[in-house]
Amino acid sequence: MSHRGAPSRFERPSAVAFLGYAFGIALIFWCLSGAGFSLEKVMTAPPRFADFADRAFPPNLDPKVLTRLGWKMVETLQIAVAGAVIGVILSLPVALLAARGLIAGPWVNQITRVTLGFIRAVPDIAWALVFVVAVGLGPFAGMLAIVIDTIGFCGRFFADDMEGTDKGPAESLTATGARKIDVVACATIPAAMPAFVSTALYALEKAVRSSTILGLVGAGGIGIELKVGFDLFDYPTAMTVILMIAVVVIGIEQLSGYARKQIIGEQR
Repeated sequence: MSHRGAPSRFERPSAVAFLGYAFGIALIFWCLSGAGFSLEKVMTAPPRFADFADRAFPPNLDPKVLTRLGWKMVETLQIAVAGAVIGVILSLPVALLAARGLIAGPWVNQITRVTLGFIRAVPDIAWALVFVVAVGLGPFAGMLAIVIDTIGFCGRFFADDMEGTDKGPAESLTATGARKIDVVACATIPAAMPAFVSTALYALEKAVRSSTILGLVGAGGIGIELKVGFDLFDYPTAMTVILMIAVVVIGIEQLSGYARKQIIGEQR
């Protein structure tokens, strides 16, 4: 009866690797220090959270409050859907400029990609602040913030989706003398359409989550109700808002996931 040998030990790291590990560990501790990590605060947090939960439950279920919050949630969904739809539509021409080897040259591709990277680097709540200054308080500023955020998200992924399509049909059309724009319209975009729809659904999920907090900076939606609830120490109402946000966001994610499964099933 054969016996397996003892498991091999980890290889001894080289001096360079050891220094790298040590630097990584030191970096983590440095970041924890900068983030204000405190074991004392960790230990005292549960009682404080329990006190908040005790004051927040039961949630405020007053019909008048629910009606007001319900309309604010409807406004939040309007911001998210309108912003996501407009952003997805505008993302397609932007993605055509960002996708390599389609209709634009390398310089245009690079400039467009850098611009999309900049848009993604700026948080959606910062875009909301910018548009609050530009167009004033209200849901329109929030919708514009969602539009820009969606362009940054979908523009990059749409471009990658088109670059990853099967090049056979496009090359066949090119061989017949078709123009670049015709090749893209007749071969590339149809091939990438299932991926476009999947990415657009992810963008809608992202927009719904983002729109729930844009009200914190005056860009419309239910976020302002959450802020007011905490500012006035009205924790039952704040908890109602939190629960409403959770239900709506989870519901949208479930519907989006179901739609993506249907799309994958049709592809097969």
